[in-house]
Amino acid sequence: MTENITFQSVVEALLNADQPFPARFLNRFSAIQPDDLKTLLASWSQVASNRKHSLLEDLEALSESDTITSYDELARALLADPESFVRALAIRLLWECEDAKLAVRFMDMLENDESVDVRAAAANALGQFICLGELEKIPAELLHQIEDQLFKASLPANDRLICRRALESLGYSGRAEVIPLIASAYREKDPEWVKSALWAMGRSFDERWKPEVLTQLRAPDEDIRAEAVHAAGELELASARPLLLDMLEDEDDPEMRREIIWALSRIGGEGIRAKFEELLEIEEDDEEVEFIEEAIDTLSFTEDMGSFSLIDLDPTVDFVEEEPDDRG
Repeated sequence: MTENITFQSVVEALLNADQPFPARFLNRFSAIQPDDLKTLLASWSQVASNRKHSLLEDLEALSESDTITSYDELARALLADPESFVRALAIRLLWECEDAKLAVRFMDMLENDESVDVRAAAANALGQFICLGELEKIPAELLHQIEDQLFKASLPANDRLICRRALESLGYSGRAEVIPLIASAYREKDPEWVKSALWAMGRSFDERWKPEVLTQLRAPDEDIRAEAVHAAGELELASARPLLLDMLEDEDDPEMRREIIWALSRIGGEGIRAKFEELLEIEEDDEEVEFIEEAIDTLSFTEDMGSFSLIDLDPTVDFVEEEPDDRG
C-alpha cells in the first residue's frame, strides 16, 4: 500500500533515474500535503529533466481520466520553475482551477515569460476564465482585462502559436471584436489557423458559424475534419447529425470515432441512441465500452434538456416569451 510508504521514499524513487518511476506512486501527488510538497521541492532541482517531464505528463493524463485527483498545489509551486517545459505543464495541470488569482498570474506569464510555449500555455489557460466571466463567476473588470490581454496577444507581431491560442481562448468571449478575428483566421491558407478558427467557433455558442463548420466536416485534412466534428458537437448542430452518423459508419480511426460519438451525444436526436446501443453490443474493448456508456449518459442529459421545451404550460398563467434558442 502506497499509504504506508513515506513521501521521502517517493521522492527517492523519482530521483533514481536507473529505475522506472512506479505508477502506483502517482496518486501521492494529488492533494499533496504542505510537508510533502516541501520535501519534493527540496530535491526537485536534482530530478532529471526527462523524469520531470514524464511525471507531469502522467499527472496531466490522470487528471483528465480521474476527476477526483487535484494537482493544484503542486502545479502552483512549479509555475516559477526555471525550466520552461515545467512551467508550461504546470499551467496545463491547473486547467480546472477557478481561482481568479491564477488569471492574474497567467496574464503576467502571457506578457512576460521568455518561453513561447509557456506564453502559449498561459493564453490557452485564460480561456477558462473568459468562460467563467461569461457566466459571471469572476468580476467583470477582470474578464475585460483578460480579454484585452488576449486581443493584444492575438496581434500578428506575436509568435503564431501564441496568436492561435489567444484566438482559441477568445472564442468564449461575447465581444463583437472576436467575430472578425475568427473569420480572418478561417480564411487563412494555413491549416493550423483553420483548426484554431474552428476551435473558437465551437466555443462561441454562436450558430452564425454553422455553414463553416458543416463545410469542414467534409474537409480532406483529417485534423481539420476532427476540429469541425468537435465544433459541431459544441454548437449542437442538428443539421450535422446525418453526416456524422454516416461518418461514424465508415470511420476506422479510433480517435476520430470517439470524437464523432462525443459530438453526436451532444447533438442528440433521431437514430443516435439506437446507433450507440448497436455499437455497445458489438464492442469488445472494455475502454471503448466505457466510453460509449458515458456517451449514452451524455445523450440522456441532452435529451432531458431538450424535453424542457415540451413541458405543458398552464394557458391561464401569463408569462413573458423569451427569445427562441436557435441551437440545432
